[in-house]
Amino acid sequence: MVAILQQAFAAKRAVKIIAGLNNFDAGSVSRIVRAAERGGATFVDIACEPTLVRMVRSLTDLPVCASAIEPEALLTAVRNGADAVEIGNFDSFYAEGRHFDAEIVLKLTRDTRDLIGDKILLSVTVPHTLSLDEQVTLAVQLEQSGASLIQTEGGTSSNPTHPGSLGLIEKAAPTLAAAYEIARAVNIPVLCASGLSAVTVPMALAAGASGVGIGSAVNRLNDEIAMIAQVRAIVEAVEAASQLARR
Repeated sequence: MVAILQQAFAAKRAVKIIAGLNNFDAGSVSRIVRAAERGGATFVDIACEPTLVRMVRSLTDLPVCASAIEPEALLTAVRNGADAVEIGNFDSFYAEGRHFDAEIVLKLTRDTRDLIGDKILLSVTVPHTLSLDEQVTLAVQLEQSGASLIQTEGGTSSNPTHPGSLGLIEKAAPTLAAAYEIARAVNIPVLCASGLSAVTVPMALAAGASGVGIGSAVNRLNDEIAMIAQVRAIVEAVEAASQLARR
């Protein structure tokens, strides 16, 4: 499974579908995972709960990433079948008034790497509440501390003022800027996430990202067919951008 992810990152065409760090609804997660697989996504990201991890592991052949902010929970996810783990995404905590500074994220990364060993892919989100310079510095430190992959965020801090494509670009601007800067500072893959759409995923790849993470554009839909269509639209946008880059 790790080889599948590494190949997708190397080709700059990885698509992660995010069910939600706080989404423990088995029915909802099942629909999202099925849509991700049928839509052609590379892997899925789910909440770090043992029963949920086992369920998803039995439901799909896609690589499964489990997300949390507790190292011990991530270790438990690995023991229950997760192929990769993610520290973050932090977006869901900001509304609660919780924020994560660089030292906290570094400690979480080091503690998690010590627990899970060297063979499991460890993705770490860089908090968008840090300044862009601080995000870059943290990303470099995370690489040195054992992170396999850096994930960006920023969609929750963006307040688009226009409708349509212009609004979608405004929504994605913070995470695109972070991907651009971080990708030029580290030697590990960068996954651009938070606030992306089919309009902006090509921009993420052009900015230097090796893949994209899609959450609310899929997981907020109520209809599984609509979810599949949205995943396919994202995958097709990534593939088109990949083909254009090879010309």
